[in-house]
Amino acid sequence: MRSDLSEDQRALTSDDATLPVIDLSGLFSGDPADKARIAAELGDAARTSGFFYITGHGIPQAQIDAMFAASKQFHEMPRSFKMRWWSGFTTNHRGYVPFEENGADFPKIINMNEAWDMSYEAPADHPDYLAKWLMTGPNVWPDLPGWKETVSGYYDAVFGLGLRLMDALALELGVEPEELTRHITYPTSQLRMLRYVANDLPATKDVVGIASHSDFECFTILLQGGPGLQVMNADDVWIEAPPIPGCFIVNIGDIFETWSGGQFKSTQHRVVNTGNERYSFPLFFGLDYHAVVEPLEKFRTPEVVAKYPPMKAGEHLMQMTIKAFRYMADAHAKGELVPDYEVPEKNRFERQARKP
Repeated sequence: MRSDLSEDQRALTSDDATLPVIDLSGLFSGDPADKARIAAELGDAARTSGFFYITGHGIPQAQIDAMFAASKQFHEMPRSFKMRWWSGFTTNHRGYVPFEENGADFPKIINMNEAWDMSYEAPADHPDYLAKWLMTGPNVWPDLPGWKETVSGYYDAVFGLGLRLMDALALELGVEPEELTRHITYPTSQLRMLRYVANDLPATKDVVGIASHSDFECFTILLQGGPGLQVMNADDVWIEAPPIPGCFIVNIGDIFETWSGGQFKSTQHRVVNTGNERYSFPLFFGLDYHAVVEPLEKFRTPEVVAKYPPMKAGEHLMQMTIKAFRYMADAHAKGELVPDYEVPEKNRFERQARKP
């Protein structure tokens, strides 16, 4: 049990959840009936809330605790140490993201967090890395003994869990898993080690943990160490999604909404500014940069094709990411990004809450 959770939070169980709670243990049993049952539960959650808790995921608690400790160790280092690995020093967005880089509109809109960002390890001679700014390539690592091993081990474990989810969701959609996983060789699957900064500012539309958004990839597997996450439910009303010990939260992203022709929901969510320090770890499970994403053939009606035109996975990610980081927005404004991305005013998957 995590020591930084309050007594009330430690008392939370799956019975308190306002989102579905799905036990994945049957995915590891080898029984096709178990797999089909869980796939159906995942599909039901993906079609309704688009957000759900998972238990029975197979990630050991010791590995989870080690990840929290590693993030705390790094984020408590002096700023001068952390800035040695500023993400702006790289061409593929790896390393430390300081507080003031979060969001192109800083300081008008303040996202109260800092982060360490890493992704799927690709070699330095990968053509996308050589082309620069394409979210693919090698990671960087801080000078902390054992830190790389802890963090990369966690990444590998949760990425493996993501492959299990891909397989189950393919079954639920009635397609061969390879139809989806053929797009995964060096994916843009990013892990963020976030620390929400303690502060005494009010929670307003301009002072947030992270502003309202959908996620741009297939889905996100999130480990969170404190309250603050809110999810827009099927009635377009914000509800709380507190951490439950032993659970991850999964949410559907833009790619799966497109693949499913809109059956799966890429749900809006946000983190409100609670004023408290909070650690969280979203792994955004993505595809190769150049993968073309469009509705799967079985879902291609004229209406669906018109609503979900083809998009390149990496370009969609970059178009949205440019607005999320000030140094990227500045580089884009100066014409320094390769290629010169067109950045839409908003993500076409966004929708507004009826209750602010």
